[in-house]
Amino acid sequence: MQKIKIIKSNGPNSLHPHYLIDQQPPVTIFHFSLSATPMADPVLHPDPPPHHRQTHPLNQIAIDYCPDSCTHSPESNTITLTYDHLGGARWRSTTRFLYGTFSALILCPKGNTSGLNFNLYLSSLEGDKTQDEIDFEFLGKDKTIVQTNYYTTGTGNKEVIHDLGFDGSDGFHEYVIVWGPDVMEWLIDGKLVRKVERREGEGFPEKPMFLYASVWDASYIDEGRWTGNYVGCDAPYVCIYKNVRVPISTAVEDYASNS
Repeated sequence: MQKIKIIKSNGPNSLHPHYLIDQQPPVTIFHFSLSATPMADPVLHPDPPPHHRQTHPLNQIAIDYCPDSCTHSPESNTITLTYDHLGGARWRSTTRFLYGTFSALILCPKGNTSGLNFNLYLSSLEGDKTQDEIDFEFLGKDKTIVQTNYYTTGTGNKEVIHDLGFDGSDGFHEYVIVWGPDVMEWLIDGKLVRKVERREGEGFPEKPMFLYASVWDASYIDEGRWTGNYVGCDAPYVCIYKNVRVPISTAVEDYASNS
């Protein structure tokens, strides 16, 4: 397994800044039917689904903090994040992208994960309170649900809770974000679970964004009502990302985050 060197250090106890502006409005709940069968390993099924045709594997990552808690194997396109008594870690793509399809097979941590947030998301810059962002977030108190959300210029409050129909730690499942100039889609195992279209007068993400993932303790948010209170009885907790894919032709190399 290859460990990528640290790129910048925010410290293992850094707050996840975009949650500081989340006022916890009423959350919408979507119920939909998904097969409990884990997503097939792409090595065994070489025919790519349509959304993979304009993407390629993410071969290089940056680790924002705690590099010892993150491993990356480009050969197998596998990334692991570990959370223990020392904290968690966060990885990201090394470039931003302006639109495209982003996907990963994710195996959520096993055991009692109450209090933890593990995720896959796009953000123009983590820590910038004017960020654009598109999220998949797992809430540790219940691994049979996932939350989707998005932010424009630092304003979110677009949460929707989705009933998965399976436990996210029982096997790998594919999570896909499709982001275009006028529409966003979230898919799980090939099934559309949410779609948002651009509307006049409403914010819509349009800044180039990195692909991120992290595992962190969110117990302090809303007095534990969001992700539960951290127990830690089954630490260390390992979240595994396989077959991480990003757009082929929409990378933005020289974008200024304050533009």
